[in-house]
Amino acid sequence: MSRLSRIAAVLVLAVLPTSLLTPATAAARTAAPVDVALEWYDASALTVKLGGASAAATNSRVWAIGWSAATRALLRQPLAPAAYQQAALASAVHAALLDFAPPGKPQLDAVLAGTLARIPDGAAKERGIAAGKAATAALLAERAGDGLDAASVDAPYHPQPAAPGVWQPTPPAHAPGIQYGLREAKPFLLSSAAQFRPTPDPLDSDAYRRDMEEVRLYGSADSTLRTPAQTAVAQFWATTPLPIFTQLLRGALEQKASWPLAARAGLVAAFHVASVDTQIATSDSKYAHVRWRPVTALRAAGHTGWTPLHDTPPHPDYVSGHAAYAGAAEQILTALTGPRPARPITASSVVAPGADRTYTSWRQFTQENVDARVWSGIHTRDADDAGAQLGRRVALNALLHLPALLLQPPA
Repeated sequence: MSRLSRIAAVLVLAVLPTSLLTPATAAARTAAPVDVALEWYDASALTVKLGGASAAATNSRVWAIGWSAATRALLRQPLAPAAYQQAALASAVHAALLDFAPPGKPQLDAVLAGTLARIPDGAAKERGIAAGKAATAALLAERAGDGLDAASVDAPYHPQPAAPGVWQPTPPAHAPGIQYGLREAKPFLLSSAAQFRPTPDPLDSDAYRRDMEEVRLYGSADSTLRTPAQTAVAQFWATTPLPIFTQLLRGALEQKASWPLAARAGLVAAFHVASVDTQIATSDSKYAHVRWRPVTALRAAGHTGWTPLHDTPPHPDYVSGHAAYAGAAEQILTALTGPRPARPITASSVVAPGADRTYTSWRQFTQENVDARVWSGIHTRDADDAGAQLGRRVALNALLHLPALLLQPPA
């Protein structure tokens, strides 16, 4: 872990009293038969899966709000008994999910009832319920009109006239650009969407020419150089990556069962706050540079029949969203849990059934995303490398400023 990452981890964990990190406290927590953090993590994942929005950032927002609110409620009474802590986390996340997906109320209410039934009645439990609800209501009010609703995220984009380097709708669908409005959304902790905006290699540079040649040779549908193993990696990540990261984060959360509940909720909150900010920063870069995709560039260069392994998503090349989201996930998990999980974590992909992949370090999935988008024929390596670095920078910024978000005083 880099020195800055260690500093970030210390800053985040500094919001927790040292007394909460004692072995005795950890042992007491593990006596509970049901892991409340995992119970509500799974409720969050299922709610997003079944009732999620078309815009990934909208889905990430509900995670960020629910788990940040839960962490706030827990940190306001860090020495409160388990009854308070469990009731506060469940009530905060429940309120955020209900606001996000009102039709899921019967199912969410049933999960909440199950959680609360296991908690002994009393003043601590009632304080926890009230604190969780209040924390979510306050954070929802703070985030009102933040531009992360699906309609705002997908504000219409009108392409610029065709010119060298300028993005145009790509085959086969020639769909209009998506996520154009996301660059205008309100970040959680970035000072602006452009705070860490990178700059692509010039079109006339040797680096750019090397990148295009790599995509041409390894990313084509009929490539003879791409190996079966490389094709498998490209196929695994040929989908929105956030559900895969949800599985990896769950594995990390499960392995940290000995942590205080506030620290575990904070891990989930940090992950998704950084994810939202990274998605905003990625959209900013894409539409600031409007760099054309490899299929457009290669066909303009005379390779008129060139076709990528996977269909190109409808937005500009620079930077890669997959690589950026991976870089952010890697940075958060590395800073807060170390460079690798305690035990390997296996994840599945909806577009690669039965071809699960196992991860023994957080850097592993970032490198896979960097490579996969080249092997899919849909990004240059520069866009991937810059995306991963952008995600790491945005996530480190989130870690550095997270206490300001989580240590809000009661209303």
